[in-house]
Amino acid sequence: MALNILLTGGAGFIGRWVAKRLLKDGHSVWILDDLSNGRESNIEEFYNEPNLKSFIRGSIMDESLLTDVFETNRFDICYHLGASINVQDSIDDPRTTFNNDTVGTFYILEQCRRHDVKVVFMSTCMVYDRCTEEAGITEEHPTKPASPYAGAKISAENMVLSYNYAYGLPTVVIRPFNTYGPFQKTGGEGGVVAIFINNKLAGKELSIYGDGMQTRDLLYVEDCARFVVEAGYSDKVDGQIVNAGLGRDIAIKELALLIVQNEELIRHVEHIHPQSEIQKLLCNSDKAYRLLGWKPEITLEEGLLRTEKWIKDSGWT
Repeated sequence: MALNILLTGGAGFIGRWVAKRLLKDGHSVWILDDLSNGRESNIEEFYNEPNLKSFIRGSIMDESLLTDVFETNRFDICYHLGASINVQDSIDDPRTTFNNDTVGTFYILEQCRRHDVKVVFMSTCMVYDRCTEEAGITEEHPTKPASPYAGAKISAENMVLSYNYAYGLPTVVIRPFNTYGPFQKTGGEGGVVAIFINNKLAGKELSIYGDGMQTRDLLYVEDCARFVVEAGYSDKVDGQIVNAGLGRDIAIKELALLIVQNEELIRHVEHIHPQSEIQKLLCNSDKAYRLLGWKPEITLEEGLLRTEKWIKDSGWT
């Protein structure tokens, strides 16, 4: 059944892949993005798609705009990906992150409550405390708001779940682990994979914070988008928190070596905000498989090859 879908943050890195998947599945999609993180060029290839109903350049902080969008259109699902996503920025300027990630989410929730629209809320693995179990981090793992970004996301998560409990609104909190792939920014705001590959292609050194032994569970973006979309389709995850990751972690030092293949091109630098560092992140996605039948399909090695080829071919920065 074709659905009407509002996608906030749809011009962002993960958002554009979610948009692509939704359009491929035959749904009508409205994208709302203020382009503070996203780029309109990310979604230009969809402009000739008849099911892309509108690109609305605007902010989730604009309540009158949201009111107009929700009253003018009838949505079945709101995939809420719009957010401030940079950990370091959140430490330097917590107000902006809190407003966008917590207050903005509240504004979305209020519209979805009034119009009975399911909410899929994009959270983050950065809400978790470090991994201490060999089986990886499950949804019951302790949280630790080590940055205002994580704190704002946990606050928003609780509001999202409260709307399920208090109003019976279908809502789900999803926590993808560190996502990478084509269309991720390669500059300071980008992810570690994109930055490392871009530096390699530019003949620059790869800088690692601290000793580089901190680990990340790296999820290829198309696997992530498939997870995001499936969480909207299924009522089995309503009222739930669900993780998604590769189920394999790698030390940042090892990742750099895997990408550049030369230890001499790797240098260690002092961490800007060491207090926000999570030493070990390893995802347990059993719940996603149990409830959604989702599991990752792209290995880290394959994902790195695809990402490098894309950055090289596109001249992306």
